[in-house]
Amino acid sequence: MSLTPNKIVCITGASRGIGRACALEFVKQGASGLILHYFGDDATTEEVRTLQKEVEEKGVRSVAVPGDMADLQTSKKIVELGVKEFGRIDVLVSNVGICPFSDFLTMPLETWERTRQVNLDGTFYIVQEVSIQMKKQVPQGGSLIAISSISGLLGGAQQCHYGPTKAAITNLMQNCAVALGKYGIRANSVLPGTIATDINKEDLKDATKRDYMINRTLIGRLGVPEDIAGPVVFLASDLARYVTGASIIVDGGLFVNFQ
Repeated sequence: MSLTPNKIVCITGASRGIGRACALEFVKQGASGLILHYFGDDATTEEVRTLQKEVEEKGVRSVAVPGDMADLQTSKKIVELGVKEFGRIDVLVSNVGICPFSDFLTMPLETWERTRQVNLDGTFYIVQEVSIQMKKQVPQGGSLIAISSISGLLGGAQQCHYGPTKAAITNLMQNCAVALGKYGIRANSVLPGTIATDINKEDLKDATKRDYMINRTLIGRLGVPEDIAGPVVFLASDLARYVTGASIIVDGGLFVNFQ
């Protein structure tokens, strides 16, 4: 049985990592259309073309939309082109995020501002734009899923800019659940632990730190993007039809491992 049959799914930051894994899992679970956002530089353009070819070989239509999520117009374009192609949006996975690791005392103001603009402002923009569309789809409604982080619950010496944006994203989805429930729109967040993606590739090249993070987990390994895709698809599915305002930690037990 497919979990998301015939769903139209919008994913930001879909060209790689968690976004790409989510796209492929939604295809596996029966989604019929994908709206794939990507940044638009040479690397992500090539990545999204490869992804589109892969999903379309499986019989799933897709539309790819480039742009900087820090720009409100990108979110407007994503929704406009997605609805033009498919007529509706059933699921949003707000996944885009950056974390340029930086020491707090020497962090340039530009690093703080850019991280906030992409992570928090960008999430707000796309959630609002998709919600406006989903409201028009009453009584169908929809499912909003934001990728937050356990960094919004814990501290990190080089994440004094990143953690606050993720805490805010978790709280944003809680408030959206309250504001949008009457329209049949559910809003939830997923809080990954240490997932091996491009966002922390350089940081995890430090073998000592990598081993430390692995040992902090109870599963005995770092996460991979596919570990996040499963919970995301669950939240998008009718199995989670009574789940809204929730924050699901997906970290291999890292958060609870006090010892």
